[in-house]
Amino acid sequence: MPDVVLAALETAGLGWLIVTTMIAGAVYGFAGFGAALVAMPVAVIFLPPAVAIAAFAVSSLSSVVTILPKALPLVNRRAVGILIATATLSASLGIWVLRVADVTAIRWAVVTICAATLLALMAGWRFSVVPSTRTRAAIGLATGFVGGVSGLMGPIMVLFQLAGRDSIATTRATTVVFLTVTSLSLLPLMYAQGILTAQAVALGLVLMIPYGAGTLIGQAVFRPDRERVFRATAYAIIALATLLGLPVWTNA
Repeated sequence: MPDVVLAALETAGLGWLIVTTMIAGAVYGFAGFGAALVAMPVAVIFLPPAVAIAAFAVSSLSSVVTILPKALPLVNRRAVGILIATATLSASLGIWVLRVADVTAIRWAVVTICAATLLALMAGWRFSVVPSTRTRAAIGLATGFVGGVSGLMGPIMVLFQLAGRDSIATTRATTVVFLTVTSLSLLPLMYAQGILTAQAVALGLVLMIPYGAGTLIGQAVFRPDRERVFRATAYAIIALATLLGLPVWTNA
């Protein structure tokens, strides 16, 4: 077995990472968002933020097979394409900030963004904007930068999408397509800046199995008529992950 794979299997806290990644996948499967909000606060307890973000991006590629095919036919491809293109454009700057910033500062950024997003979702706050091409481009740029810094591509885009007039099914599908495709588009950007290391890829491949299993479980249990129950469950899980990820619990 290659040394890099053995090293991934010996990662500190791997058991916690596997469990958290599976739960994150399940949340993504039934809520259509929230995977990174669950995974990242816990992952940065055990891993440097750059490694955690790169590994999660690799593991989430399982969504290309497990959840993307059902979502793709339901979206406005032009609208989501603008979001993806602009997010990819600005993500490089965010990745650069991730690479040069203090580790503890990034950890605080992760939990702060998670907490702020959770509060906004629970309070019902939404972006009061018209979904024009210019607006979508601005949202994509902001989302890409935040995602590059913290690995959290979802918050800004989810709040924007929920403010729209699309049906629940279309909103959920658009979020799924955006998050899945941007995870893929981040990989070459991370590689170009030295973030996508062999260690991160190996760990991401290890976590891909529990993440994929989680998304399948989430899809299987989801019931549209109980959407509020599933959303409340997602909020509770995100809140717990955010609390666990607070840097005050460790010396990192």
